[in-house]
Amino acid sequence: MIIDYLDKSAAADYQADLCVIGAGPAGIAIARSFIGTSTTVCLIEGGGLAGEVRSQSLYEGTSAGSTPFDAGTSRMRVFGGSCTLWGGGCIPLADADLEPRDWVPDSGWPLRYAELAPWYAKAREFCQIDPEHTFGPGSFEGPTPRAPLDLDPEAMINYIFARSPITFGEAYRDALAKASNITVLLHANVMELLATDNAGAVTEASIGSLDGRRGRVRARHYVLAAGGIENARILLLSDSVATKGLGNDHDLVGRYFMDHPSGSIGSIRSENPDRLTRPYERSIGKIRASVASEIGLSFEAQREHRTLNARVHPFAVEGEVPRGIRALRDVRAALRPPTRDEAALLEARLSAALQNGPGGATALAMPQNLALSAMRLGLHIGDVIRAVALKVSDKPTVNSDRVELVGFFEQAPNRDSRIMLDDTRDALGLRRVRVDWRLTELDRHTHRALGELTGNRLAHACAGRFDAAEWTTDLDGPSEVHGTAHHMGTTRMAGDATQGVVDTQCKVHGVANLHVAGSSVFPTGGWAFPTFTLIALSLRLAEQLRVLLAVV
Repeated sequence: MIIDYLDKSAAADYQADLCVIGAGPAGIAIARSFIGTSTTVCLIEGGGLAGEVRSQSLYEGTSAGSTPFDAGTSRMRVFGGSCTLWGGGCIPLADADLEPRDWVPDSGWPLRYAELAPWYAKAREFCQIDPEHTFGPGSFEGPTPRAPLDLDPEAMINYIFARSPITFGEAYRDALAKASNITVLLHANVMELLATDNAGAVTEASIGSLDGRRGRVRARHYVLAAGGIENARILLLSDSVATKGLGNDHDLVGRYFMDHPSGSIGSIRSENPDRLTRPYERSIGKIRASVASEIGLSFEAQREHRTLNARVHPFAVEGEVPRGIRALRDVRAALRPPTRDEAALLEARLSAALQNGPGGATALAMPQNLALSAMRLGLHIGDVIRAVALKVSDKPTVNSDRVELVGFFEQAPNRDSRIMLDDTRDALGLRRVRVDWRLTELDRHTHRALGELTGNRLAHACAGRFDAAEWTTDLDGPSEVHGTAHHMGTTRMAGDATQGVVDTQCKVHGVANLHVAGSSVFPTGGWAFPTFTLIALSLRLAEQLRVLLAVV
């Protein structure tokens, strides 16, 4: 069942076998695993079924690092989590991402691909990816709708990712609502995890709503699945017994915060730019491809040049738009109903903040005059007819002015890059997050090397000229990158309690019944979109919990 904690007729306190905190992909995957069993599950979500500005404001924080970071717009507080806005990209990690690298300090997972492979298969099913899309270490298998370029293997390799066609909140809401053993609490915000006198086990989760209701959830086992930032925040806020926060005996909670930094590494001008961009477009017309190619650094290049992992995507930047096409776009914009719904407005704002292509985006389209746009369309209808013919022959309808090469980078594990608690407080009276996002010289070296290794080679593929972005050639200047909302590392996994917050089973070191799900447990991130791996780990954790809870 689904209960809105703002409903005053609902109970204040709840009891369950398993308490899962956060209804994003990790939390939903775990809760769904128990549907139809004898185990009772309480799934706690701080937001509602749709985005709300009031709930979203609880995610706001401050930025302390040299690289600005906005905690309030890089995640979404809603049932379904930030994947409410995701693009669906799924790809597994490879052993090259999981093994220690001698040139990357603090790298290496205590797991290998062979241990994750069965759970990747289950994650494929959970993401509703067609089982005909097989995968192996680091990639799905083709064919892709358009053949990728033949790349120089000394520098680059084509990887294939699959696209999930769902958002998890929509796909699994009804099943969770109908399950007699699952209770979903909306608008219930976890304020603290209370523990035994020695902090060796969690006794209850203290919850509260924005209208002042307070209560608790008691369970046998607890799972933090609130995201790469909030998982650390909740542990740090849980300081009634463990004064530095639960699981923080070795001052590791919140440290090693990573994202996938992104930035334009340069542009290519060519008479035939589409030869480079078309093979890597993710849609055929208006239909999103179920699999698509990405250009990544080969591991041989990473090892030789001692870089982190990275990928580069060639984005076509439109040249002059024919007047008829421009008029058609204006007509469509004028016919589109205005966006007034709070959830839609919030999603548009967050989507604009998370744009990962060149030029960004505006959250709301400018209003258009329908009559004037229609008249212009009639005057230049020939442009539209020509565009239809081009589209039928799978050619672009607007010529590209240039190709922008946008890099997406693995971030080096860095103890000083961290999530902390700020002195300011949110509407619940809880300390907000303070994000100190730091990049290392290894990060900067990788940002520069990606342009050096790929720019001229990709320009050659379309007989063009590569112009490196100035920041990539300035050895003394800062990197012009931004985050991509792939928050990782703040409760990193390690077999040794002095090296990580959770063990190989995702249990918090020293806390018998507390577990963590999500990308916060990643010791390193590769370049891969993290959702597929975090779901695989969550399904793996769910199976372990089934054993611990003796499910029948």
